[in-house]
Amino acid sequence: MIIRPRRLRSSAAMRRLVAQTRVHPSQLVLPVFVADGLAEPRPISSLPGVVQHTLGSLVDEAHRAQAAGLGGIMLFGVPRPEDKDATGSHGLRADGILNRALSAARAAVGDELVVMADTCLDEFTDHGHCGVLDASGLVDNDASMALYATMAVAQARAGAHVVSPSGMMDGQVAAIRTALDAAGYTQVAILAYAAKYASAFYGPFREAVGSSLSGDRKTYQQDPANRREGVREAALDEAEGADFLMVKPAGYYLDVLADVAAAAAVPVAAYQVSGEYAMICAAAERGWIDRRAALAEAVTSIVRAGASIVLTYAALELSEDHHG
Repeated sequence: MIIRPRRLRSSAAMRRLVAQTRVHPSQLVLPVFVADGLAEPRPISSLPGVVQHTLGSLVDEAHRAQAAGLGGIMLFGVPRPEDKDATGSHGLRADGILNRALSAARAAVGDELVVMADTCLDEFTDHGHCGVLDASGLVDNDASMALYATMAVAQARAGAHVVSPSGMMDGQVAAIRTALDAAGYTQVAILAYAAKYASAFYGPFREAVGSSLSGDRKTYQQDPANRREGVREAALDEAEGADFLMVKPAGYYLDVLADVAAAAAVPVAAYQVSGEYAMICAAAERGWIDRRAALAEAVTSIVRAGASIVLTYAALELSEDHHG
């Protein structure tokens, strides 16, 4: 007798019936860039289909995300160059672009869509690093962590449901949880960028936020060669009170993602970063691959590896497949 597993692949309906991994729009989070001083949305050349939004177009995008059934949106602020300084102070101000964007998005969608804030200083510093620098030019962990705590409270006050420390400072989750609770924001959750690697795939993102970075972030982001370190970092953040854990990038770190998901007691997210998304778009533009199919396969692989939440620039596009 011949065993025939192919019987379960015989039609689209059969394949849907036996699929082990399913991606639902409610698992997807759309990263959104909001820039100060724009009169209309500005395309990002290295991220096809992605723009820097105005406050007005952000509200429209938030409504689209809500209507599509997405799980949330993650907001990144893009200040004017003249508003950057050594400490990223514009990111902490109530009238800063990110906090104004959070207020606008929350007013638009209320509690019908999860509004997340990137809690990091890199967009706002004139040197482009994720924290303040010490006299030797290295990022000062404790001084940066204190600013993150202040920033998180400002973001909670602006309306964020979730704050997302992404700077990889030791102790940042505990400092933020303490500050949020002391300010009365006990219901605001923390999505910790727990395993964030010093990746070569962030290039388009740096264009998207107008980064001022010169050099690299290898002294505080993780070495791509290290797998066990990702699990260790995630465990530390969970112990400090993180409500979710993030692995970033996603597609080239599926082993780390699987390890973190197997060990964690909280939901695990992964970020399909700008370079991962842009490579698929670029190959599709040349006719080498099918864009929608490749994006869907890539995101499915991330969920298959253990992510229950995926940040992807293709979130709205992929939600059309579900609703269609």
